[in-house]
Amino acid sequence: MKQNKKVYLQDLGNKDYKETWDFQENIFAKVVEQKKQKRENSNIETSNYFLFVEHPHVYTLGKSGDVSNLLLNEKQLQDKGATFYKINRGGDITYHGPGQIVGYPILDLENFFTDIHKYLRLLEETIILTLAEYGLKGTRSEGETGVWLDVGTPFARKVCAMGVRASRWVTMHGFALNVNADLGYFDNIIPCGIRGKGVTSLHVELGKEIDVEEVKQKILKHFTNLFEATLLLG
Repeated sequence: MKQNKKVYLQDLGNKDYKETWDFQENIFAKVVEQKKQKRENSNIETSNYFLFVEHPHVYTLGKSGDVSNLLLNEKQLQDKGATFYKINRGGDITYHGPGQIVGYPILDLENFFTDIHKYLRLLEETIILTLAEYGLKGTRSEGETGVWLDVGTPFARKVCAMGVRASRWVTMHGFALNVNADLGYFDNIIPCGIRGKGVTSLHVELGKEIDVEEVKQKILKHFTNLFEATLLLG
């Protein structure tokens, strides 16, 4: 089967969570439709996308999540200028907000490999290699998707959350890397439903404001290498 490893990159800037979710769903539906057409005409290529976005303060709860992991009521959410959505990715609750790089790869994995675990591990590796460029040793925590620092110590803390949805080998949702994020917003949830583990950011770890655009370029470099992809501006 002919594989298309071209990935269209779009940076959406600062965009409302629901608007971005709808945008993702539209792209996802388009790629699934292309796959149906490809069954009848093998010359049709399915498209791949990579979206960067920064969201206003928002909490999202995955399919398997427990709403009690949100520690705020509706009024408190409003007071904090935050919104809340139950969504169709895997995982529990997480926070998105300013100073965080959110990446949504919408890929037809049949263009790359048909292995969802490999997909998640390569997304983690993309972040691990990016962190290494800043002198930080990111690692995986067994049974907990995402990227952590100091796993296996009392000081384990998550720097990048991940949660994806895949259907017919098409992916959506993705990762959220804390760069200059206000970590105080994590105090209002039990992140990913995991008690007793901290959250951190590049800003906190390195003790200085980090250039977000520079981090994005490093992420893209490692993503394209690991997925053997070619980036195009979408």
